[in-house]
Parts: sequence; C-alpha cells; structure tokens
Amino acid sequence: MSINKVVIVGGGMVGAACALKLAKQGKSVTVIEQHIIDPERVLASEQVDIRVSAINRFSEQLLDDLGAMALLRQSRVAQYTQLEAYEEVPEQLLFDSAELGSTHLGHLVENKLIQAALWAQFDHHGIEAHSPAGQAKQLIETDTSASLVYEDRQFEADLVIAADGGRSHIRQLAGIGVTGWQYQQHCMGVLIKLDAPQQSKTWQQFKPSGPIAFLPMHYPYANLIWYDEGTKLKVMQQLDKDALKTQIIDHFFALPGEFEIVESAVFPLTRQHANTYIAKRLALVGDAAHTINPLAGQGVNLGFKDVVALAHALEESEVLATALKRYQRRRRGDNLLMMSMMDACYFGFSNSVSPLKTLRNVVLSAANKAGPLKQQVLKHAMGGIT
Repeated sequence: MSINKVVIVGGGMVGAACALKLAKQGKSVTVIEQHIIDPERVLASEQVDIRVSAINRFSEQLLDDLGAMALLRQSRVAQYTQLEAYEEVPEQLLFDSAELGSTHLGHLVENKLIQAALWAQFDHHGIEAHSPAGQAKQLIETDTSASLVYEDRQFEADLVIAADGGRSHIRQLAGIGVTGWQYQQHCMGVLIKLDAPQQSKTWQQFKPSGPIAFLPMHYPYANLIWYDEGTKLKVMQQLDKDALKTQIIDHFFALPGEFEIVESAVFPLTRQHANTYIAKRLALVGDAAHTINPLAGQGVNLGFKDVVALAHALEESEVLATALKRYQRRRRGDNLLMMSMMDACYFGFSNSVSPLKTLRNVVLSAANKAGPLKQQVLKHAMGGIT
C-alpha cells in the first residue's frame, strides 16, 4: 500500500523541510503547528533572532531544492569560509574552504528565517497548516492508517511524522523511550552588534570551564556562545549590558572589533536519543529523535539529513514497514556517531588536567597538518558535499 497522506507534527525548520520534501514527491501533507507563522512578515522583519544555525553545504543543497535558499540569500545570511578550533594558539586547527577548492563551508542563518523561507513554499505545494486546540490526546496506529486525536478534531494519515522537538509529545504518545543526560554546564548565547567588517571565520576556543565560540552573522551582527556552569551564567545574564560586556571582553580576547550587546539567553545542554526512530506508522525526525551537544552546530544539519533519508526510503519502497526500517538503519547509527564525537570533544577539552592539556595541543597541531585526513574531516563537516 503506497503512502499518500502524511501528517507532520511540528512546523519548525526540520518539520517544514520534511513537509516540502514529501509534498514534492506528490504526497498530501498536513502540518500541525501550535504557532502558525506569516512567512512574509517574518522575512521582512528587521528584528534579529538570537537563535542561529550553521547550515552546512548538504543542508544548503536541500534548502535550494526546496526553494527556500533563494529567499534566504535575499535576507540576513552570512557565508563562512573558515572554521578554527584551538585551545591556546590561534589557527591551531584551521579548516578553510579553499583547501577543497570550495567558495565556502556553509552559512550562518537565523532559525526564524530558515523556518519562514520554508513556510513561504507551502502554498505552492498544497501543504495545509493547522493549529488544533491543545496537544494530541491519542495516537492510534492500525494496519491501514494512523489517527491523531485532538480535543477539537482528528487527523487521519498513512504516516505520522513527529518533528515536535526534544520533548516530543508524539514520541511519548507512541511509548518510545529515550536515553541521555543533561550536561553539568549550560550555554549562554549573546547577540552582539559588531563594529567591524563582515566576518567570514567562525571559531571555537576550548577552555577548562567550557568552550566559547564566535559565529559571524549577517553584518553587523554576530553570536557569541559561552559554555560554563549554569549558576554562573544565570548570574551573568542578570548583569546590566555594560557589566556583561566587561565579562565578555575578559573572556573573549579574539573578537575582531568593538561591539554592543543586543540580547542574551541561557539554556541547559541535553543529550538525548530515542530508543527507536519508528513505530508501525510513525517516524521521528530531528530533535524528536536526537538532541546533540550544540558544540559544532550540527543539530539542524542532522535533522535535515533525517528528512532526506526518510524521503528516499519512502520513494524506494511502497511497503511502509520496509521503508521505515531502512530509514532507521541509515540514520540512527550516523546520528549516534556524531553525538559520540561531540561528547568526546566536549569532555576531552573541558578540563585542566595537565597531561590531557599537553596531549590536546599535540593532537590539534598534528590534525592541522594531517593533509588528506584533515580534508576528509572537512568534507564531513560540510555534509559530504563540496
């Protein structure tokens, strides 16, 4: 039995991309989203979002395919050509797009703009968006269909896709458990307005208290990422902007110019992995399936890879069980590997143990000279596309 009717719960970046990808296959797609957006208003807004994603080349190609990237290029989007990682010595490990003969490694884009650029394509593909009252009360899966029951209405589909985030209610209704933990540290994002030319290098410095990062957004904005103990960051968030700026200057010594603080936010860090990505007529994508340490900004890129893998699996087989198993086989191991790699970096660098510190610096310097191996890592970071 072919899969013709799909209901996607969650209209964020990954859910919206999934809706378009499947609609382009000719499927009838309904998106359930509690916060219906007006994409034209969002794209026209001058208010800058503190939430930003590092979109790699794989994700860029997907957004191009879905018609969203053309809109983003007319909005606030910034290419980055270099990615630097170091502990004490700048350029200890420097990835440069020129090493692969590429124009850039990826783009830094506000999350709300990515979502809006995708939503702007909905009407062209007949995608309906609904906001029923409250959360779903029941998910019913049978051999022939799936039903989502809400307080005021019911949705029928051949397949339900949960794209409703790390606290996925649909995943809970399906009885799918998760494994994971909350990291001891929190993360503070600081949106700044920078008095410097457009920057094209994003960098991360590893410190015993946790890494810090600089993400150059569309001129004149940038995003600072600061990992540390949650209590410390929450205290700093309560400081006035001048006092917080002093703390940032003391901690971020490599900023390219003068700056003013626009906004800051603190959030906990969580690793979580669903015990399975699939049920009889259900698939999990994005954060509903996996939340990853945001150290390298890979979260949404992994979600977009889920979207492509699920769409390909559904094209390859009209037997839903076969397609879902194929999707899980292709994505679960790859996501777990990326999660483990990010944890290895996080735990390996977030300490001041002297022997480890010496080893880390040797590894970073050696990796920078590792030629073909370094190029393979760079290709992987770009999503396998050059």
